[in-house]
Amino acid sequence: MGKKLSQMSNHELWKLFPIILKEYNSEWLNWYVDEEKLLYEAIGKENIERTNHIGSTAVDGLLAKPTIDILLEIINDFDVDKLISILEENGYICMAKQNRNPLNITLVKGYTEKGFANRVFHIHVRYFGDWNELYFRDYLRVNKDVTTQYRNLKLSLKEKCEHDRDAYSNAKSEFILKHTDIARDILNDKYNPEK
Repeated sequence: MGKKLSQMSNHELWKLFPIILKEYNSEWLNWYVDEEKLLYEAIGKENIERTNHIGSTAVDGLLAKPTIDILLEIINDFDVDKLISILEENGYICMAKQNRNPLNITLVKGYTEKGFANRVFHIHVRYFGDWNELYFRDYLRVNKDVTTQYRNLKLSLKEKCEHDRDAYSNAKSEFILKHTDIARDILNDKYNPEK
């Protein structure tokens, strides 16, 4: 039997889970809906402020890693450790936990010792707020020229960073931040809960 994921180095993990880009698949929306339903049943709708399908799989026509990113915004007084336990009972692995303000927890599902499962999910847990990912997603959905630029950037980075997720993500940051700022100006704080 091979190593457990928790025993692998970043290099070993990146080799097992390379950057894979796929053409847009309309089934990704169904995967999101199915997982969202599971989340509401497991956590309880009274503990969830809002969920959103974010990331490239949420943008029709965009080349993407076949990973469904979900922004899960919870109520302020929900026990974070209890939430993590619930999600772990449902197949998730907690990868990062920042309890201080702003809350930011990342959990993943669909990573096995043999590679990716058929469906892969990343959950980004936060308190109800005004998050960049929502603006960037919405901006890409209506600006096809920017979507094409982003697609081309991802393709060029895949060649350079296929086995280095951190480098791949970091190299996209400037593009994402630039267009998120533009989107925030245009969308006028659309997601700000205080508006």
